[in-house]
Amino acid sequence: MSDGPLPTTNAPADAAELADLEADSAVEATVEDPTDESIVIEELTKRYGETVALDGITLTVTPGVHGLIGPNGSGKTTLFHVIAGLSNPTAGRIERPPDAVGYSFQEPRFYPELTVRENLSVFRSLDDDPAPVDWIETLLSELRLEPAVDRRAGDLSGGFRKKLDLALAFLSRPTVLLLDEPLADVDEYSRRKILAFFEDYSDDDRTIVVSSHNAAAFEGLYDRITILFDGEIRADGPPDDPDVARYRRFFG
Repeated sequence: MSDGPLPTTNAPADAAELADLEADSAVEATVEDPTDESIVIEELTKRYGETVALDGITLTVTPGVHGLIGPNGSGKTTLFHVIAGLSNPTAGRIERPPDAVGYSFQEPRFYPELTVRENLSVFRSLDDDPAPVDWIETLLSELRLEPAVDRRAGDLSGGFRKKLDLALAFLSRPTVLLLDEPLADVDEYSRRKILAFFEDYSDDDRTIVVSSHNAAAFEGLYDRITILFDGEIRADGPPDDPDVARYRRFFG
């Protein structure tokens, strides 16, 4: 099921520890009492032909900021797709809040010929129950998109493209946000402002699940972290959990 050997380092001790991680078995995630705002995943499996992308995962994600960490090919994107309803599981069960799930993709998706404001207005018009118009102004300010509001989206720099994609994910004020590399190409000042916005947003019984190779940028923001490896849960708990920290040394 592995996509290939783990990365190695020049230090024999590091190489030995990486080998130990690869040999670890899956663990049972801490399953909390779910609320109406929780994501409940039970024995979830996803296969693509002979490839097992997710292997019997059981996990409850409760409101707050939840980190999803693992190497490339570990199943993080597949899990996001299943939670978002973009892909059906092969087996198992998933429950999510009835509201729409917001999704910020690793590769931003929008109408390149439209301006930033036009993109937000068009996507807002597609919602059955759109958020108030002033929510667009809030997103422009909190995500530091105001300098680019009248620029054609296709002409934006990488950082502004990512911020527009984030704004689209938050546009319907969803209960659940799935953010794939949400700070990619974003400048340091914008990062601090965006992280503060994430924290405030999640305080209102909302869930933000973050997948990022730059997990250190979210230090102090995570309420809980799940380590995904070869389609299995290898560690799960608060950021200071020893097993979580063992994996984070190499993967975030």
